[in-house]
Amino acid sequence: GSRAVTEEVIAGIQSFFFLYLTLWVVGSLALTALGLDIVTGISAVASALSNVGPGLGAVGPVDNYAGLPDAAKWLLSALMLMGRLEIFPVLVLLSRETWRR
Repeated sequence: GSRAVTEEVIAGIQSFFFLYLTLWVVGSLALTALGLDIVTGISAVASALSNVGPGLGAVGPVDNYAGLPDAAKWLLSALMLMGRLEIFPVLVLLSRETWRR
């Protein structure tokens, strides 16, 4: 409309974007460290974090996640939860300040 976007809204969008990107890169690197190829790692994290369906490589449309190591499945499960529940509420839930009372 005719209203300007506030600095708080822009800061919130930027923090969500960079946090999302950081989770994607760190998750992809973690999966490649577990022995998956880079295409499988990147696409599996993107699929789990975005909840968009199959990835590429070993988790492509004709394959499944059964062949992945258990640690990779746990990591992808955590990323899927962060993608479905949103990143900020999960971080608040895991924050020490939330549970102090």
